[in-house]
Amino acid sequence: MIFKALTLIGGMFGAIIVSQFPEFTQQYTQRLGGQVEALSVVIADFDRSAGRAEMSRDEALASMGGSVFMENRRLDIRRTIDRHVRLSADQIALRTATPLQRLTMPNRLTDTDLARATWADFVPAMPLSIAGMISGFVGFIGGYLVVAAVLRILLWPFRRRGKKEKGLTFTS
Repeated sequence: MIFKALTLIGGMFGAIIVSQFPEFTQQYTQRLGGQVEALSVVIADFDRSAGRAEMSRDEALASMGGSVFMENRRLDIRRTIDRHVRLSADQIALRTATPLQRLTMPNRLTDTDLARATWADFVPAMPLSIAGMISGFVGFIGGYLVVAAVLRILLWPFRRRGKKEKGLTFTS
């Protein structure tokens, strides 16, 4: 009886946690859009400066040197460009995916600063969408199975021995 109650609680806990994933990814995607826009502004500004100097982006980056500050600035711009490329790809993948497809895309929530900021403002909500309900069901099954497995492992040494091992053998 306790085993069933604990596994049911584990299932409910899993449902509560996983049912929030669609809303979290939606909020992450909104923040991601803001980050991509902000990075685009920085890169466009850099490209305009390079254009005024009649250089390509790569030529402008290569010309940045001669001092510690300029070398650091070049590295900063390269990181900004790389981050923009990565976040833009994530944004496209998340925006074109349905809420149910996003369940299979935790690999697209890779920007830790963005994820932390989203989590800091995240308020759990009752999942009323199909994606939220399916997520809840998946979470329930996962939580139930995890708790059941852990309890089976923990209780294994205390399991009752079979009737044959207790000396109660029946012969006909």
